[in-house]
Amino acid sequence: MGVYQQKVNREYPDYDNSSNLIHGLVTEFIIFGFPSLQRYQILLFCVFLCIYIFSISGNGIIFFLVALDHRLQTPMYFFVSNLSFLDMSYTTVTIPKMLAKFSMNLDSISYTSCFLQMYFFLSLAATECFLLSVMAYDRYVAICSPLHYPTIMTKRFYILLSAAAWLSGFMIILGLLILALKLPFCGPNVIHHYYCDHPPLLQLACADTSFNVVVGSSMGAFIILISFTFIVVSYIKIIITILKIASHDGRKKTFSTCASHFAVVNVFYLPLIFMYIRPTASYSSDVDSLVAMCYTVLTPMMNPIIYSLRNKDIKDSFKKNIKRWF
Repeated sequence: MGVYQQKVNREYPDYDNSSNLIHGLVTEFIIFGFPSLQRYQILLFCVFLCIYIFSISGNGIIFFLVALDHRLQTPMYFFVSNLSFLDMSYTTVTIPKMLAKFSMNLDSISYTSCFLQMYFFLSLAATECFLLSVMAYDRYVAICSPLHYPTIMTKRFYILLSAAAWLSGFMIILGLLILALKLPFCGPNVIHHYYCDHPPLLQLACADTSFNVVVGSSMGAFIILISFTFIVVSYIKIIITILKIASHDGRKKTFSTCASHFAVVNVFYLPLIFMYIRPTASYSSDVDSLVAMCYTVLTPMMNPIIYSLRNKDIKDSFKKNIKRWF
């Protein structure tokens, strides 16, 4: 922390932490962002603004195409539209605050806003884990039990699966939020990250956080590993089923229906496992900020590319609606 504190002192030479304390407790936090890139604020603003616009527009297009085109109103595309809406929410929780910091040096965030940002971010991340598991189950049923697919994946059932993913994601993080809110924060209040996240917040607490670390790591392991294992098992069964198809074209066509989802899973889960399944609260600002960008920024940006470039139905629907609108 000493090296980072020297960087903070250089960046905020006139900053007085005592003015942000009431009865010895922190009332706001400072988002320090990327410690090694403080000189490139304008460049970072331009990069993240482009990423944010692309993510919102790309995911928004997919969401509205599924809602407007009756040909896309199937279980698979219903889950894809859920993922698009989730990714729009995901980026909106973190990137606007980053843009405000890079463009106007608005790097302070209130105590309440910081914990709300942490809660919504972690809840949306958990929801995406559960939603990707549901999508894997949908592909498993479609490929391994195609004759029973219409009777299993009824409209009522796939809506319930989606609702369960969203509800579970937001409910399971409540315990983590309550435990964190009970911690005293009496300074320092500089978060060495570009948004309020659980590990860097624990480092600022003026109390023993070992229980919080254990709970956070256990919860991360439960959500990430259970859902990831479920997805892996589903794809093992899918691959076995695909290999049994005699026709090469048949195998290629069948695998293409789940290749997009498989790509999203790999991009999302690997950095998430690195970040949240940890036995300690150790935190390296530069490395972890870059790793966090994989699932906070790059994944929401890549999802529209993955699902549109590899999906004929999405491309056909887009062309059809473009001609209708213009």
